[in-house]
Amino acid sequence: MDDHLRQGHDPPVAIRNGWRYHHIGIPTQTPRPDEIHIPRLHIHVAGFETSPCGVQWMRFDPDAPYPDVVKTIPHVAFEVDDLMAALAGQEILIPPNSPSAGVKVAMILDHGAPIELMEFSPTSESQEKTPDRSK
Repeated sequence: MDDHLRQGHDPPVAIRNGWRYHHIGIPTQTPRPDEIHIPRLHIHVAGFETSPCGVQWMRFDPDAPYPDVVKTIPHVAFEVDDLMAALAGQEILIPPNSPSAGVKVAMILDHGAPIELMEFSPTSESQEKTPDRSK
């Protein structure tokens, strides 16, 4: 068997490289009773604050400027210590940006699936792990 193939008991390379699970984002077209609209991001989000597993429902506005793969396929988000280092050699889908103070994010494509990478500044980490609902 090839040494480069992952065995069933092996964690993915991302985990071995220090990426930490943060949430799963699931696109939906169905409004949810607890969703919050974030107009500047063209998205409605729900579930993150109350889900013990980090499930975040995402309903995009019709004019949301995101690639179709982000709007239609669930993504897994990982927290990383160094966003730029984590992006090295990756297929970048959405370049680094800051959706809220103290947070830098980017999206990559892995085997056709969107993956979100998130870097929190040390001073705001405890405040910024949930979406900023004031915007």
